[in-house]
Amino acid sequence: MSCNRETVRSLRRQIPTFECVPGCHDCCGPVTTSPEEMSRLPRKSAAEQEAALEQLNCVHLGPQGCTVYDERPLICRLFGTTPRLPCPNGRRPVEMIHPRVEKQIHQYMIAHRQVLV
Repeated sequence: MSCNRETVRSLRRQIPTFECVPGCHDCCGPVTTSPEEMSRLPRKSAAEQEAALEQLNCVHLGPQGCTVYDERPLICRLFGTTPRLPCPNGRRPVEMIHPRVEKQIHQYMIAHRQVLV
């Protein structure tokens, strides 16, 4: 297993979870992610990507919400778990992400080339 794969897996385990408002996708939009995380997502056509960007949506946003929820990138997982990226509907986990973990995630994103999802 690659070092980056294990790093992503470890960081994911440390991000607290909570339930979103059913049907909400207020936090969904074009985001950047590492090649490691991108390799876990299904490839979309250039036309699909362009259409999503025109609407300022994520290419993986479907009618029922995120179509890649279990594999969503770290940045998507951070929404609602930190005061820096609050949920627009006021949802949050019981305990917010530890600042050390949030810093590690941001350092990972800075250290690895990011590509647009």
